[in-house]
Amino acid sequence: MFLVGKGIPDHITSLPQTVLSTPFGQMLKPQLDNAMRGITQAPAAPAGLSQTRLNGSVRPLMNGQSPDNSKRISKEINGSQIPTGIVHYATTLKKLDALLQSAVSSCAVIFFTSATCPPCKLVYPAYDELAAEAAGKAYLIKVDLSEAYEVGARYQVRVTPTFMSFLRGQKESEWVGANEGQLRGNVRMLIQTAHPPHPHTQMMLRTLQRRHRAVTYTKIPPLEKLVVKLGSRGNDPAVTALKGFVATREASGALEAPLPDLPTISSYIRDCLENHSVDVLFPVIDLLRCALVDPRVSGYFAGEPLHQTITTILQKIDSLAESCPYNLHIVTLHLACNLFTSSPLATQLLQQNHLSSPLIQLVAFSLLDTSHPPIRVAAATLAFNIAAVNHVQRLDSKEDILPESAQVELAASLLEAVSREQESKDGLKGLLTAIGLLVYAAPREGELVELCGALGAKSTVKEKKAGGDGLEDLVTEIEKVL
Repeated sequence: MFLVGKGIPDHITSLPQTVLSTPFGQMLKPQLDNAMRGITQAPAAPAGLSQTRLNGSVRPLMNGQSPDNSKRISKEINGSQIPTGIVHYATTLKKLDALLQSAVSSCAVIFFTSATCPPCKLVYPAYDELAAEAAGKAYLIKVDLSEAYEVGARYQVRVTPTFMSFLRGQKESEWVGANEGQLRGNVRMLIQTAHPPHPHTQMMLRTLQRRHRAVTYTKIPPLEKLVVKLGSRGNDPAVTALKGFVATREASGALEAPLPDLPTISSYIRDCLENHSVDVLFPVIDLLRCALVDPRVSGYFAGEPLHQTITTILQKIDSLAESCPYNLHIVTLHLACNLFTSSPLATQLLQQNHLSSPLIQLVAFSLLDTSHPPIRVAAATLAFNIAAVNHVQRLDSKEDILPESAQVELAASLLEAVSREQESKDGLKGLLTAIGLLVYAAPREGELVELCGALGAKSTVKEKKAGGDGLEDLVTEIEKVL
């Protein structure tokens, strides 16, 4: 009897559930659920999502940030934020109509399935992958006809699996069968029709179609002489620790340089900015610039609450504007460029207004400095770094992270600077490249393209072709995208 499953003690039959109830079992549960996805009707909840029943249907809700910390695209339906990039489940006409309405300007696919349809389960994994691939571009919906009778009646579905596609609010096609190749081909063709490739992607642009690394300023000055400029404040433990870190890293490499007490150093820097004369600021900012070459340091400032130290520095220099001493002005521009050694911080610099606004302001007034070409070169480099980070988003067919208003402000400053620049070839190259990266694959009906047309950007750029500075190929590329 024991061999056929009868008379087995409870402590043995309940063993799987007992294991799953332990912390180790809870850790394994997501992997077990994912392994069963292809043979079970219920979907595995993506990490960071919980399932909440609302109006008779299951709606995925975000629990904080997505696992990859990327920007989650969502649309509002009946007052609720509905994320894309996942399969949506609709068991009522109300929920289905709301999802289709959210896709009225793009596209959607409905997968009609049922609990008693084995072929349907063969394409569940492919449908999930397509939903992730289509994030921000399409809504992929699943309807279980064993629950959603009224939905099946409206669309007269008689066999599963049945697929229906919708393009800009109108039914586009319908097909049946668990053919994974057909499913992938039809969904991708639908997305391409709803979101045709930008014309710039069809051009041959050697400079504008490749990824660009941020430019940083890594030169280390004589540290002892730098600290002497702080006077008695140079004896502060925060200065000693920061100087020691920079010196060790320069002499022995990053592996031999443990991080100093960055919270204490940050507090010291903010105190200098808020309570001491401008004369003290240059050596403090330069020491921090040297430390920011290390991604571990810039990564720390990416996680600092409200980015207090970085915003305090930027706002202080912006408030000084034209009265800012030359050495403090240029070292702040160099420091701002070194912030881009951390990918998370680079994204935040563009995405979060309390960082992007003072950063763009710093670029704008620096580009107009007529007395110091190095200031303009450094400002052009910072503008290039900003544009390059946003440009990568477009290369990856993702949404811009730099707000359009900031792009417009930056482009206006760059075009003004290009028209004025007569002395520095390096500065001109940085300005032109930044303009090209900003305009490449920009929305054709957007404010940035409109501004470039209104300011005669193409003519401004074309004038630089005759300068004989070896920038002819770059100018030709920018002319094409303008």
